[in-house]
Amino acid sequence: MNIRFLEGQAGDPLQERRNALAKTAAILAADAIAPVDAVDSVSYRSLGRTLVVGSAAQALPWADHLAASLPVTVLLIDGAEEEAARAYPVFAAPAVAVAGWLGAFEARWQAPGQAQQQGKFDLVLDLCPSPLIAAHQHPHGYYAPGLDEAARRAAAAELVEMTGEFEKPKYFRYKERLCAHSRNGQPGCNACVQICSAKAIAGAGDKIRVNPYLCAGCGACTTVCPTGALGYAYPSAAHTGSRIKAALAAYREAGGEDPVLLLHSDAGAGLLERLQADADGGIPGRVIPLALHHTASTGIDVWFSALAYGAAGVTVLMTGEEAPQYTAALDHQMGIAHTVLDGLGYAGPHFQLLRVHTPEELGLALRHAPRGEAPAESAGFNLAADKRNTLDYALDHLHRHAPRQPQDVALPSGAPFGAIAVDTKKCSLCMACVGACPSSAVMDTPDLPQLRFVEQNCVQCGLCANTCPENAIALVPRMSFGETRRKTVILNESQPFHCIRCSKPFGTLHMVENMLARLSQHSAFTGNLDRLRMCGDCRVIDMMQPEGEFAVPLRRPGGPVPRN
Repeated sequence: MNIRFLEGQAGDPLQERRNALAKTAAILAADAIAPVDAVDSVSYRSLGRTLVVGSAAQALPWADHLAASLPVTVLLIDGAEEEAARAYPVFAAPAVAVAGWLGAFEARWQAPGQAQQQGKFDLVLDLCPSPLIAAHQHPHGYYAPGLDEAARRAAAAELVEMTGEFEKPKYFRYKERLCAHSRNGQPGCNACVQICSAKAIAGAGDKIRVNPYLCAGCGACTTVCPTGALGYAYPSAAHTGSRIKAALAAYREAGGEDPVLLLHSDAGAGLLERLQADADGGIPGRVIPLALHHTASTGIDVWFSALAYGAAGVTVLMTGEEAPQYTAALDHQMGIAHTVLDGLGYAGPHFQLLRVHTPEELGLALRHAPRGEAPAESAGFNLAADKRNTLDYALDHLHRHAPRQPQDVALPSGAPFGAIAVDTKKCSLCMACVGACPSSAVMDTPDLPQLRFVEQNCVQCGLCANTCPENAIALVPRMSFGETRRKTVILNESQPFHCIRCSKPFGTLHMVENMLARLSQHSAFTGNLDRLRMCGDCRVIDMMQPEGEFAVPLRRPGGPVPRN
């Protein structure tokens, strides 16, 4: 890593005061960007039908409490038979399964020797030793407070209020045509399915399906989506970008230096408030807090844009409440980002992923916040709805002002940027890869047997390599810069092969030679190899002709075209 200087060293007290004033200006500028209403929303309807699940000792007292306000049904997992008459149904249910969301839960249960039963509910209070819904992010209307009595009281208080009509934003947008999940049964990208902590995303053939009722709006799926098929719709990337741009511009105009953008969610806000109340330390003047709906909702495109706007670093605050796969994904993206900036010669580090639980830990970490080298000139672009477009803007700016300007920087395997290498000796130009590519990185041409490629569009999903019947394609993860990223290059080409009967082009010379080599011993072509040199129509005609008769004169490859 190209290190700018040691962190944590003593700074200029006057500049620190200027930084603190500049930070105030930055926060005010970001807050002045009015929130935008969600374009689409998701509606729930709850009649309050509540399912309480647990042992008799745990479930019945809370069921009695809730029954005063809500229609309640109880499932006893210890199989106890309730002798005393109660005002609500009670079932012995050693085996229970629950799925759904607010207003649409379905429970199935079965007692020994009895048929399976099921019921529909609006709300669930789960008092089992282990949650019946194992997702890290529980669906709305489902409460699993564990053994803590305070948490149980809070859950019961919320349940009483959860009747009526409810609405939330539809946090995502999905562009099916860009999805790289799979093609023709060949696996591609599974990043969104793997990272979703609400289990709201599942494969649906070659595409994916997102359940808007389960989606909690963390945005992690949009961060790891390589193509932009999944986008963060609320709040939009453009809105977040405008806040970042305004904050950094105000900070710079107020005389601040080396600003660090501190991205945090609600849990992080509590830690920051406690740290700021500490008279001995507080938040360093150059650290600009920016609240997000969730810290997993921004990734490398937004971080690079922040640097292009003049940030010396980006710190992402995680408090331990987030799903562990979120931390792993952000850590991976930060590794890629550091590799790119180091290749461009920017002294760093620029990024910091914090995993802290106390104000003391946070204060120490922020005193060592990144102080990376920023471009000499701040960028003027705005974040686009399409993350790949945003990334292009940011990379162009960073490369233009970089200390070094290489044509490309090698990246680790799994990075969503790069090229492909084609073994032309194996490639038959069958163009299977073209049909599999979701991002138009691999293309053919209607007039000539050419395999063309645009690196800017490649997301390294591997569908082209997985689809290739010749195993002729290998992924080359890297970040390229300048016009080389946008230029269409020819990876392989060949002369078209013309049918020896009608002269219609139907393949390539290489492809036909491969067929001849592989099928020469096949019974269907023994003594009739010329059929492999014919287009499909002429092959059928030839098979229907009496032996030795030809409706059209034959020609040999390279010979004159027969005339009718």
